[in-house]
Amino acid sequence: MNYYQQELIIQTRGKDFHPLTDQVAKIVAKSGINIGLCTIFVRHTSASLIIQENADPDVLKDLSNFLATLVPENPKLYFHSTEGVDDMPAHIRSTLTKTSEQIPISGGKLLLGTWQAIYLWEHRQHSHSRKIVIHIHGE
Repeated sequence: MNYYQQELIIQTRGKDFHPLTDQVAKIVAKSGINIGLCTIFVRHTSASLIIQENADPDVLKDLSNFLATLVPENPKLYFHSTEGVDDMPAHIRSTLTKTSEQIPISGGKLLLGTWQAIYLWEHRQHSHSRKIVIHIHGE
């Protein structure tokens, strides 16, 4: 069994989706692993990772609108507000989504579906530097 690990640093633009598929695919190719598993992990509590539709941008808009309705940025709802009114809602949003994803590798490539892409979902209003660990193991 072989292992490869690399960290990505993504500068977000504030609350938005940031495509990661191409960067992760390049890391998988660089790893030299032909068959195995790629784990992606975001090292933060107010951002998350998702695998989602990459063809119609309305899907991402609808996801964002739905989560904003489900977890509003209303300071009257939360005790924790040290870093601003968007902080606690961002923590809840990352809890409801994911901080890691696992994708099989075959033929040295990610086995994503035709319409699937990997995104970092920034839940904070302002730009942040986000660290993402890519861990690959296999043969």
